[in-house]
Order: sequence, then C-alpha cells, then structure tokens
Amino acid sequence: MITRTQIPQPVLNVAETLEKAGFEAYLVGGCVRDLCIGKTPKDWDITTNATPTEIQELFGPDETYCNNDYGTVGVINEAVDDETHKVVEVTPYRAESGYSDRRRPDSVTFGVSLEEDLKRRDFTVNAMAWRPQEEKLVDLFDGVGDIGKKRLKTVGNPVERFSEDALRMMRAVRLAAELNFAIENETLTAIAEHHELLKDIAIERVRDEFLRIIGSTTPLQGIVMLERLGILDFVVPELKEGIGCEQGGIHDFDVYEHNLRTAQAAADKGFELELRLAGLLHDIAKPATRREGGKTKRYTFFGHEVVGAKMTRKIMQRLKMPRETAEKVEKLVRWHMFFADPDEITLSAVRRTIVRIGEENIEDLLNLRVCDRIGTGRPKEQPFRFRKYKAMVDQARRDPISVKMLKTNGDHIMDKFGEKPGKKLGFILHALLEEVLETPENNTEEYLDTRTEELLALEISDLEALAEKGKEKQAAEEAAAIKAIEREHKVG
Repeated sequence: MITRTQIPQPVLNVAETLEKAGFEAYLVGGCVRDLCIGKTPKDWDITTNATPTEIQELFGPDETYCNNDYGTVGVINEAVDDETHKVVEVTPYRAESGYSDRRRPDSVTFGVSLEEDLKRRDFTVNAMAWRPQEEKLVDLFDGVGDIGKKRLKTVGNPVERFSEDALRMMRAVRLAAELNFAIENETLTAIAEHHELLKDIAIERVRDEFLRIIGSTTPLQGIVMLERLGILDFVVPELKEGIGCEQGGIHDFDVYEHNLRTAQAAADKGFELELRLAGLLHDIAKPATRREGGKTKRYTFFGHEVVGAKMTRKIMQRLKMPRETAEKVEKLVRWHMFFADPDEITLSAVRRTIVRIGEENIEDLLNLRVCDRIGTGRPKEQPFRFRKYKAMVDQARRDPISVKMLKTNGDHIMDKFGEKPGKKLGFILHALLEEVLETPENNTEEYLDTRTEELLALEISDLEALAEKGKEKQAAEEAAAIKAIEREHKVG
C-alpha cells in the first residue's frame, strides 16, 4: 500500500499545488509501479486534468518548460539538490490515435478522463495511478495483480500496443530484465510474430533500451530473450554467430553463451556499462577466426581480439554510441588477451599497454580478465595469477608512462638548450618517452639531457619518426595480424 510518507516533499508540493487550484493530480506510470514493488523511483510523473497552458500558468514560466507534442510540462524544483526530485513531469490526461510511423501518435487529444489516459499506456504495471490527496490507487487493468505474479502484460491487445509504438517490444524485454519479471504468453507471442516492426524505429531509441538491458542486474536473461524473440537482429546480430561455436579447452560453453556469461559476471560485480559491453563483445570475432587444430587445443582463434576490435568499432558506430564509450569498449576488446599468459608478460609490455589503453582503463582491463574467466564456467580468477597481474601493473604505474612523468619537460629543454616552442620540442619529448618506456632506468635528468642534445641535432622528420615509433609499430603489428587472419580465415 502506497503512503504519502514514501513520496518526496517536492513531488507532493507539485501535486498539492494542482489540487489547490481545483485540478486533479495523480502520480502515474513507472513511479507508481516502483512504489508498489518496493523500489525507490528514479523519475516522478504526474498526470492531471489541467491543460499544458494551465499548468505553466500555475507554476510560472521560470519554473517550467514545455518542449514536446504531448503537452508534458517539466516543473523545476530549484531548491532541491537531489537530481531525482529536481524535475517533476506533469502531463495532461490525453488520448492518442493513429501511429503511421509506429512511433508517435498522429493526433493527441487533451481533456479526456483519467481512464482514457490509462488505456493508452503500454503495460498493466505502468497503467496505475495514485492520488496523494486521497491516498487512492486507481488500478483499472490489475497491475497490482501482475506485479504479484511478476509478469508483464500489455494493456489490452498486445498487437495494437506494439503497432502503436514498436519500441514497446524492446521495452518489454528491458522491464523483464530490470524487474526480473516474465512476459505473459500472449504478449510474448505478439512480440515474436511482429518483431519486424522494429525496423521502423530509430536506432538511437533501440540502442537506449538495449543499454538499459545491459545495465540491468540480469543482462544475460535480457539478451537471451532478445535472441529468442528475433529482436537481437536489430541490435547486435553478430552475437548470434557464436551460437553453437564450440571452443574447447577451458571453456564449458559456446562462444555465444560465454560472451553473455562474461557480461553477466560484470553485472554481478556491479561494474559499469562500458565493461559490461566489453564483456559481451570481447570474443565477438571468435567464430570468424576459429580454425581447427593446434599444438595443445582443438581450436585456435588467432587474432580474434584484433578482428574483434574492428567489429566492435562498427557495432558502436551502427548503434551511434557516444564517442568516449565506443573508444573505451573497443580498447578493452582489443587488449583483453593481454593478461592471458602472465609468464610471457614483461614490464615493458605492461607499460606500453597502459599507454595504449590509458591508465584510467587499466583496472577495467584487469576486471574484464576476471569476468572473462568466470564466463568460461570457472568460478573465479586464479588468485596467484591475478595477484601477479596486479603487482606488475602497480610496478609499471610507478615507472614513467607519460611525458608528464619524464625527468625533463619543455621549459627545461628551452632554458637549457635555447630551443623554441613548436612541433620539434613535442617530438623530442615523445621520442624520450619511447626510450624510457623500454628502459625506465633512463629516466634521469642527466641521461635525458644527453639524449636531448643528440636529438636536437636531428632533422624534424627523423624526430617525428622516433616519436611515433611506438604507434607505427603497433599499427604495423595490427595490419600484419589482420592480413594473416584474412589469409587463413577469409574474413574481411
């Protein structure tokens, strides 16, 4: 039973302002659902019989904004520090009709009843309203009953609901993953039979629901459901290539299930979205690079991390992911094999890997290794190996891994050698870093001054080559690996 004590005062204030002006005010949608479940809502929505103009006039232009076709007015609580309560969205009762683009209604009618407003909503658990003034729950479609049964069911005919907005099919899977609910049979059948409607939905909207599935506590369950319902084709169809792709060795699962279990391990540990995505995609290229035979294994997957990084980049671009997220996930996929064999890792290699992936990402790379092992069916990373990885990373971090950590800098070089600011100075510093990455003992002022004097005598083109030596070596290695993979496995 919902009580007023569960509602933040800023939200109650908005409802009471509407009621005192003679209007009705109901909490509605996801916040009512979450309150019934016992969760703390992240967003607060109120529906009312006031029009958008009346809502804005009531709260004033400085405290509201209205910028969509649905009449939603955002009421801003300036005094609130908590972002959860800062904006309360107030929407008039409305009816909708015609969905020619399977996304937006062709027409919206305000001034209808609360019952008409609730009829247009997606799922029964989202079609409940609660009036603070009376502490009264309006549940016309037995949303409380469906919460008790832990099931998702559309309001009315599921085909009609999904034809109105095809994204509701993705939302059903997302809510099932977030709430750990089952999807009711008729609703499930409608999704399976009409999933092609998603082709009309903007990729950004599909992506956002997909990311919320990955960000839930049960991403494995969500991805399995997407695949079985035919929806995965609209998000990451490449994952399906791993179904039935055996790995052998320490792996108990095929590539598909291993990827999903790695992502689930990241979720179980509470890791952030980028690491979960990297877990899901880290072995995405194994089907393309699998070859039978090997000295100690039934199958080999030579270069799958290189090809996987390329595939990940394309997937991130297709989903129109934010640049920083896309780059981080690609880096984690590219270098996830680095800690596979600690006996072959040198401190120099660790330092260069930290430079390549970024010091801010190295912990995530280690954590991806842990999740990768859990995803094989093994309960946890071997403690002695992981301790060795951590020790090497900690030691490498104490060594110079950036220009800022050199025992020299641009000001020192200009003062001592009379060099002017410019590209040449930058090339010298990066050339020095390349040397110190290989031999950190050379990071002394005396040695660096001696090398600086030698480097100053070189042509700028030669300096640039030295400065870019590490990048060029990495690029050459990547190109050679890709060519070898393409020759052996005929993948492009």
